[in-house]
Amino acid sequence: MIYRNAVVEDIPRIAELQRLYNIATIRDEDKPNGFVTTLFETEQFIELIEHENGLAIACDGDRVVAYVMAASWQYWEKWPLFQHMIKELPLVQYMGQTASVDNSYQYGPICIHKDYRGTEVLPRIFEFSRGQFEKRFPILITFINYVNPRSYKAHVEKLGLDVIRSFEFNNNRYYELGYDTGKKLF
Repeated sequence: MIYRNAVVEDIPRIAELQRLYNIATIRDEDKPNGFVTTLFETEQFIELIEHENGLAIACDGDRVVAYVMAASWQYWEKWPLFQHMIKELPLVQYMGQTASVDNSYQYGPICIHKDYRGTEVLPRIFEFSRGQFEKRFPILITFINYVNPRSYKAHVEKLGLDVIRSFEFNNNRYYELGYDTGKKLF
């Protein structure tokens, strides 16, 4: 398994993985095992790759089997949910400090092909992505929808993210989680 930053040529394979597990296109039988909610277009992937270096992938041969997105709040601010999170950053206390656009970044979404869930792929791609941002930001911030218990369990129990608080947006409840980017998993 190879973990690396995505390049533009990877986008079609990343988009296919996204389509398999996006809430709008996922098969009903796969939904209880986790899903992603934001559908990214090619231009958004390109910006994430070229301006943020924020799209990490796991490759098994030529196959993209997982991806994780991470970027500064400036990248995310065009989406209403992230606008809400940015506005509420002053309410987020973590690691003895108040989160801000200068000391934190948004991690996720993450998507792993069902054949690779429960393996080393999640901790390895998380660790790769964390390592890309630890010099820029001390605090990783993410969120998980209450209706996605598999993701919650994976991030809290397997990776050790801390639940900071809960929030509501657009009739959905979310956990907001944090992680110290200086803390290596292994």
